[in-house]
Amino acid sequence: MIKKTFAALIATASLLSAGAALADKPGAGWITIEKAIDTAKTKAGYVEIYKIEADNDGYWEGEGHKSDGVVYEFRIDGASGNILRDQKD
Repeated sequence: MIKKTFAALIATASLLSAGAALADKPGAGWITIEKAIDTAKTKAGYVEIYKIEADNDGYWEGEGHKSDGVVYEFRIDGASGNILRDQKD
């Protein structure tokens, strides 16, 4: 349990530091990036998230793979946390 929590923390920190320089900024009232990652994993079935960043159009946009090993892209509404897009890349 501790190893999984630590690994998730490291992965989140890596994602935050890697995309921070190029990404748009989340709007006021948006869900956190951690919540967006959790939503992609729990509601859309992602097992690994490669990239996630804020988009000026009001959503978190990301990319990762599911248990089938295929790369998918997703969009999560920044305010509501609803999944707007979930498709193969």
